[in-house]
Amino acid sequence: MKTNLVGALLMAALVGSRGIGAQAPADGPGTERVVFAPLLADPQEPQFFATYLWAQSPRLASHLGSVGFGQTIGLVRGRDWQVAIAAGVFSEFNMQSSTTDLLNTDYLVGLPITYRRGSFATRFRVYHQSSHLGDEYLVHNHAQRVDLTFEAAELLVASEASRWRVYGGGGYIFAHSPADLKPGVLHGGLEYRQPRALLRLGRFATGRLVAGLDAKASEDHKWQVGWSVVTGLELGDPDVALGSGRRWSVLFKGYTGPAPYGEFYRDHVSSVGVGVGFTL
Repeated sequence: MKTNLVGALLMAALVGSRGIGAQAPADGPGTERVVFAPLLADPQEPQFFATYLWAQSPRLASHLGSVGFGQTIGLVRGRDWQVAIAAGVFSEFNMQSSTTDLLNTDYLVGLPITYRRGSFATRFRVYHQSSHLGDEYLVHNHAQRVDLTFEAAELLVASEASRWRVYGGGGYIFAHSPADLKPGVLHGGLEYRQPRALLRLGRFATGRLVAGLDAKASEDHKWQVGWSVVTGLELGDPDVALGSGRRWSVLFKGYTGPAPYGEFYRDHVSSVGVGVGFTL
């Protein structure tokens, strides 16, 4: 499973600049509007990022490196809808260890179907997630792996304005291990994207302020909410419409709630950090 998924992600990265072009906002001729934009603050949204975190948790290190490698690639689309494939790998590392031990890796692959009507957009996806402890963590801590793997369906509905987006919905885990994992999930959030450039770095880039709040609660955690907040600067090519093309981001991040790291999902974690991201 690991090898096949990583291979698929590498292929996605190679064709990503072509596939993601179908998801650019409509700001000029020949540019198609995004059907359902990726969630800005969801820790498990497939995207490219690297973040340094200061964390508090029973078993995780207090200094973490968190990285993600993934993207959503459009396969087929019409005027108001799109079928895509979304895949991501998310890993956490102990930045305090001399060998930068790998702690946890989550693999996610799904099939999102999106639809837009005016300022309203929906995303329905069926997806698989599996989680694995790092070999170094197993050796150094004599830890016992939890076989966390599941298939789930999720529906989100979003309302968008020029600056703001609010979204909400939920999911249902219909196949899972461990057997006692409870199926219900509620999910919502709020995002802000500055409609005009905040700064211009000559011919190299323009930047705008972005911010997001994501909240997720699961039946398995007795509906305890995991809060994720991000804010920072998104940099893009000044020769294309704002929010289109390849984009870099520098974001400050905070999280508190049930750990979003699969093998540690029973733990509570709080963290703050800073990271960079990249969108093809």
